[in-house]
Amino acid sequence: MNVLQAMFFPPEQPGGVSSMVPYIQERFMKLGWEMELFSLPKRVRDKGQGEVKFHTFDHTPFAGSRIVDKYIQTYRDYVWWTEMRIKKKYDIIHAHHPIAALVMKQLFPETPLIVTIHSSYERELILNGKIKEGSPDHRFLAAIYRELEQRADRLLTVSDSFRSYLGQYVEHPQNIGVIPNGFDEKRFKPIAHDNAVPQLITVCRLVPAKGLDILLHACADLKRREHAFVLHIIGDGPIREELETLAKELGLYDDIIFYGYMLHPEEFMPFFDIFVLPSRAEAFGSVFAEAALCWLALVGSNVGGIAEQIEDGVNGLLVPPEDPAALATALEKLVSDPHFRYNLARDAWNKAKKDYSIRRVITQLKKEYSAFKPAEPKEPIS
Repeated sequence: MNVLQAMFFPPEQPGGVSSMVPYIQERFMKLGWEMELFSLPKRVRDKGQGEVKFHTFDHTPFAGSRIVDKYIQTYRDYVWWTEMRIKKKYDIIHAHHPIAALVMKQLFPETPLIVTIHSSYERELILNGKIKEGSPDHRFLAAIYRELEQRADRLLTVSDSFRSYLGQYVEHPQNIGVIPNGFDEKRFKPIAHDNAVPQLITVCRLVPAKGLDILLHACADLKRREHAFVLHIIGDGPIREELETLAKELGLYDDIIFYGYMLHPEEFMPFFDIFVLPSRAEAFGSVFAEAALCWLALVGSNVGGIAEQIEDGVNGLLVPPEDPAALATALEKLVSDPHFRYNLARDAWNKAKKDYSIRRVITQLKKEYSAFKPAEPKEPIS
């Protein structure tokens, strides 16, 4: 079978689906499948001029919103780029972004389309203070899910909790399949080490949705409890300056290192002890599985896909979102008890190896793809 993996971000982008799909391609090609990757380059902007129509709703009443107008223009650009670059047919198209999915179905209506919905753009915008819940922008973005349900031949997502989230926007949520993200464990190399001072690390885009303000307040509380630690923050984003200012105000300037963007943080993580990220929402939270494969103890908020990866007290610690005191207490348990920390990290590693292996993803995707396998031509009756 010849499969096209249609993404939005180029595969060289770090994190999540963009870093996972090339490993999927590599494994399938070793099995003798044909598979190609496709995405929209960053340089393609304002090229498309065609009309955009959806089947389940009219987007024109939403025109004039910056978010909606940008979304529609990006759709046009994806059409323009796809028409220019793709000149062959595929047996299946597997899209990993709503725009990629809907464009591919528009241009190749006879080709079976599988769509994996990896995250909620509208929820992220709400949490980051870019749009308001119930606003026209929110209603437009939420309407896309119903469009995807009607146009796609198969809908997938990455966690049971995110399938429940999607259920409020589609007619048949029970038909959505769940395939959690998978990771090539060969990329992750745990390293035996003994840090005199516990080393905390978080890896994320620096936006309000990730809850790093909660983390800094928790670290200030942890310091008031007279626990030594160093917090390493890998990532960049629009609130970096705000977070650096907050760190100074909380007296954490000497306890935190801001690294900025890093292409392969998994090469860095094994030298630390505790991974912590108190996100306000996560569809899956790939970085938790990556940290587990680096043999780190995990601390996360009890939301979305994080709660499906962590069993509290067994392979990590879960805390309520928006609760710095609870987060400080969880961190205190780990920084003060290396043996407990080690046991959590070991069990997190075991679970990640078992549940989030790229081999498991390949097996599940093979089953999904084979359901659309082209029929073999019948032998003529003599």
